[in-house]
Amino acid sequence: MSLTKCLLFALLAIVATASAERVRYDNYRMYKATSENAKQLAVLKQLEGSSDSILFLDGVHIVGAEVQIIVAPHKVPDFLEIMGKSEIKYQLESSDVQKSMDQTDEKVAIKGRATKAYNWAEYYQLDDTYAWLQTLANQYPGVVTLIEGGKSYQGRSILGVKITKGGSNKPGIFLEAGIHAREWIAPAAATYIINQLLTSKEESVKKLAENYTWYVLPHANPDGYVYTHTTDRLWRKTRTPYGSCFGADPNRNWGFHWNEAGTSDNPCSDTYSGPSAFSEIETLSLSSYIASLKGKIQLYLSLHAYSQYLLYPYGHSAELPDNVADFEKVFDASVAAVNKRYGTKYTGGNVYDAIYPAAGASIDWAYGTQDVRMSFCYELRPSSTSYFTGFRLPAEQIVPASEELLDSIVAMVDEVKTLGYFD
Repeated sequence: MSLTKCLLFALLAIVATASAERVRYDNYRMYKATSENAKQLAVLKQLEGSSDSILFLDGVHIVGAEVQIIVAPHKVPDFLEIMGKSEIKYQLESSDVQKSMDQTDEKVAIKGRATKAYNWAEYYQLDDTYAWLQTLANQYPGVVTLIEGGKSYQGRSILGVKITKGGSNKPGIFLEAGIHAREWIAPAAATYIINQLLTSKEESVKKLAENYTWYVLPHANPDGYVYTHTTDRLWRKTRTPYGSCFGADPNRNWGFHWNEAGTSDNPCSDTYSGPSAFSEIETLSLSSYIASLKGKIQLYLSLHAYSQYLLYPYGHSAELPDNVADFEKVFDASVAAVNKRYGTKYTGGNVYDAIYPAAGASIDWAYGTQDVRMSFCYELRPSSTSYFTGFRLPAEQIVPASEELLDSIVAMVDEVKTLGYFD
């Protein structure tokens, strides 16, 4: 049995034996709060991560930015008292989070072990996607190579594929998805792109497959993704234990201006940057794999959700890349293309100004340390700021969201080529 198959069967064994009681949010309330000054922002920052009964779905970074907060029933009086004393404006979004989640579950559509051909009408669990990747390596010998981009804390592989059609020494495009566990549309879109690179009859997509070497990793945080299926749909981080809390934010853990802005030192926070740069084996091992490709990658893409943004460095400060004029040209072409098929509107720009400070992200590290001169993050559908239509994008939107993403990537690659970055 090959090493790859051994890794796959080990992964299946982990998933099969894992058991945990699913987290429920019966009678939990969801609020949307907005700070109006630095003092109110500090109150929200102090509240974030202060209790596992108060969950912030958005980072607390900027005065005036809305944050969604889920509060356990027994914590509601304390929460409301803090909001009142601090004169922080808030509104109730849901009086029963679990009920609101259940009402959208029919549209989310989760696929268990595959009983029919892998498709994009539903969301798949990790083992099914990994099994599908294995079949591709067998189905397309010499074109698809199974790659291991790293390891997880619980011993899972960060599995992906390298796609090379006819010849070597082609420019390289690296795509990672799923670094935040609850953002299910990102891995689904990554697998859609893999399939299109291998099967599409459209000339523009065929050129993408024929003219470039692709490295695609759908699940950069496999432990977290499994946990969203087995235990807590809202989980974002890795699963490394830190005292009574678990996990660090793997997109705040990369070793480039680590922990300088937009992160938390609290292990209970969703934006916890970890005790040190690359403290998470997921980011450490994945960065080692990417570093082994140095000089072979000219374009780096990271898929996230949600808000319909296209972002480029930097996240640690308002400083702009030295080639920002080229970033802006690529941005304009890519955003225009994403709009053509369904009229979907993306906005964005540099991370720090377009959304919020966020140091230690993968696209900054790739740009800042690996000489990858074009590095972008897509925040996919929807534009809504409501969790119930955000992280839980209905499965019926997987295909259209992925189609418009691929349209955008085609335009992006053309513009990057025109600017000479693939030479």
